[in-house]
Amino acid sequence: MSSHVLILGGTTEARELAARLGSRAGVRVTTSLAGRVSRPGPVDGDVRVGGFGGAEGLAAWLRAHRVDAMVDATHPFAARITANAARAAALTAVPIVVLRRPGWRAGRGDRWHAAASLAEAADLLPRFGRRVFLTTGRLEIAAFAHLADLHFVVRSVEPPEPPMPPHTRTLTARGPFTVEGETALLRAHRIDVLVTKDSGGTATAAKLTAARELGLPVVVVRRPPLPEGVTAVPDVTGALAVLGLAPDDR
Repeated sequence: MSSHVLILGGTTEARELAARLGSRAGVRVTTSLAGRVSRPGPVDGDVRVGGFGGAEGLAAWLRAHRVDAMVDATHPFAARITANAARAAALTAVPIVVLRRPGWRAGRGDRWHAAASLAEAADLLPRFGRRVFLTTGRLEIAAFAHLADLHFVVRSVEPPEPPMPPHTRTLTARGPFTVEGETALLRAHRIDVLVTKDSGGTATAAKLTAARELGLPVVVVRRPPLPEGVTAVPDVTGALAVLGLAPDDR
């Protein structure tokens, strides 16, 4: 019997899962992308772009397309999508698993300062200096827009959206990045402090190593909590196991 798996995607892990599911006989995979990036990477299987209209809209889509299981492999900070997915799964009795890469962990020599939100991160910045390397994503620069006395270097995959701090230089780039490149960037822009979300993974982790080697403080925004009752796994192999598929059956 064939099965239909919906992946809420946009991450490297989502693309890997789609590829591994798509190679299996009897499995149909659809990846849903939010549409916030104009040129997403290639994805195996069917792809849909755009929102569902909240939890009820997603639940209706699950029923209409006869989805047998759902994997939320969105960004660790996509809290609203994750909440809607958990609610839709409860409304439809469709099994759900949340695929979340492990968060970063501070090591010897790191000068990390945790923040519960972007607003809290903004409040911490003035104590660390005047030049900030901001890597929190292009849609959330507004939390720092009032910091008129600081100078920001903002990096994102696509140009950020206003409002932004008055003294801002933007860089558009997509990871993975190297420690050598990140070290050179921090030095070239005379950065005093790095701000990042705890996204986890390796694609953008080099900036943390570079900051450690240069002795720079790092403000790390903590992840939002997952909804109660959902099953979470740290990698694609774990998601395949929850779906009842042997991890090494490719």
